[in-house]
Amino acid sequence: MARKDEPLLAGDRPSSENSDERTIEEEDALLTGKHKPHSTDKYGWAFWREIGIFVWAVVATAAVIIIAVMYQHQQTTRSHGSGTWNGSKPSGKRNLIFMVSDGMGPTSLSLTRSFRQFESGLPPDDILVLDQHLIGSSRTRSTSSLITDSAAGATAFSCGHKSYNGAISVLPDHTPCGTVMEAAKRAGYTTGLVVTTRITDATPACFAAHVNLRDEEDKIARQLIGDHPLGHVVDLMLGGGRCHFLPQGTPGSCRADAIDVVGMAKENGFSYVEDRAGFDGLQVGSAVKLPLLGLFARTDIPYEIDRRQVEDVYPSLDEMARTALKALSEATKDSDQGFFVMIEGSRIDHAGHGNDPAAQVHEVLAYDMAFASVLEFLENDDVPGVVISTSDHETGGLATARQLHRSYPEYLWYPGTLANVTHSAENLAYQLRDYLAQHQDVTESELRAYIKKDLIGKGLGVHDVTDTEINSLIDHSDPWPASYIFADIISRRAQSGWATHGHSAADVNIYASRPKDAQKLIGNHENTEVGHFLRDYLDLDLEPITKELLEKGSSFDSFSADGSRESWMGKAVPKTKVVDKMDHYHGDFKRSLDCNH
Repeated sequence: MARKDEPLLAGDRPSSENSDERTIEEEDALLTGKHKPHSTDKYGWAFWREIGIFVWAVVATAAVIIIAVMYQHQQTTRSHGSGTWNGSKPSGKRNLIFMVSDGMGPTSLSLTRSFRQFESGLPPDDILVLDQHLIGSSRTRSTSSLITDSAAGATAFSCGHKSYNGAISVLPDHTPCGTVMEAAKRAGYTTGLVVTTRITDATPACFAAHVNLRDEEDKIARQLIGDHPLGHVVDLMLGGGRCHFLPQGTPGSCRADAIDVVGMAKENGFSYVEDRAGFDGLQVGSAVKLPLLGLFARTDIPYEIDRRQVEDVYPSLDEMARTALKALSEATKDSDQGFFVMIEGSRIDHAGHGNDPAAQVHEVLAYDMAFASVLEFLENDDVPGVVISTSDHETGGLATARQLHRSYPEYLWYPGTLANVTHSAENLAYQLRDYLAQHQDVTESELRAYIKKDLIGKGLGVHDVTDTEINSLIDHSDPWPASYIFADIISRRAQSGWATHGHSAADVNIYASRPKDAQKLIGNHENTEVGHFLRDYLDLDLEPITKELLEKGSSFDSFSADGSRESWMGKAVPKTKVVDKMDHYHGDFKRSLDCNH
């Protein structure tokens, strides 16, 4: 049968993508006798509906992604507590708080964490505030040694350059380098320094002074209050070191000349407070008149373990930090620029030098408290800000382990032993010195009883002291040998180990308010990169400051009685001192173990 004669509904007619629809239409036409014209559209309503749903889904998904990305960007760049970053530099008003835990290494945190858990009955997973903000670590070598000192370490922070041990913001070629605090002051920021050691000590000095050797503290004191090529660059200073500001011959002075630096500060417009009553009068910062110089101890503020027993005499690091933050915030509330302050837990380092684990844990806890207060300030303040915390180096080569005998050691250390200590080893050594001065006719048996009961029993909480240990204190009763002996008595019983009374080359931790506040410091970095972050966060250029120091510095040189000229940066570095290359081995192991060598 010819194809044209095939039945209309033959089952083998060719199919198409619209065959089902066309078959229904053809059946309707046969039954009704009415022909329905075919649509000229190739695709039906169902097809276009699916296309529409697909397009709507794509657009909606893209919109959600765009909104999420924009929100994340906004949170990252404008979230409360962090500066607004535009490209590689921040913009807008902001505050920067830089904290230095001088001498605190990673083991200091482990020591303190375990001590706090024991003393407060806390679970093993309880951690310090600092632990929650760890973002990286820093390498600390200087230009002259793999083991830095505080001066070279702080120069890396303040100038962003490596230098030699002992240099206060001076480079190995003996030229000054502009600091982030000097540049911040020039850019309109209000500035501050808060420490628990002398305000003329290496770390604070590096932000606002320039001397070739760190022991030039008399000269540093003058520079801090404005006897400086740039004038005064620090608006608020709180700490110790009053003796370097008082003229020679004045009670409490340690200056080598008759210059009254406190008087100079007042002439330069500084308010001055020097005791607890004066500090309390600042009303936690609400009654501060800047510029302010507050010197609350002749030299260093006592260790926290000792200070807390004389709180009516000395303010704590936390109190000074909160006072500074309030004062600086009030001073800048109507300005276009915020503030930059350096806050140092200075005496963690001293506890490491003294190998005193009890003093160490209380210094770290005090620093942790101050760090928490800074976080609270940032959370509540209306101006975006960030806190960065790190150490200049580790001190003492601390280990939470100690091998006491030649036999293989047990894996133990005892934080509970430290909980019984009421005074630092340094304080006990001074008590021994004062007792001997007041009892010059004391018999040996009386002295032994005093050392055993009052110093070791009450001071260290140790009741199994040996005759050998008591004899060593009688034979070496001067404060520094005695201090080391007291510290060793408690260290041995706690089984905390020390490698040195100096610094070590260990990497140190970096902390931040939040990781996204300091993304450039996440991971392991050179200490100079911390300085670069401070500079960049405040959007500063240090080179013009360096140039100005070089141009104006010589006008601040002085002349001695014989007419010889002395640089404004103090004595020249001895030619024998290595400044621009690593020192080498000198047969040091042959040196005497005597403390005097």
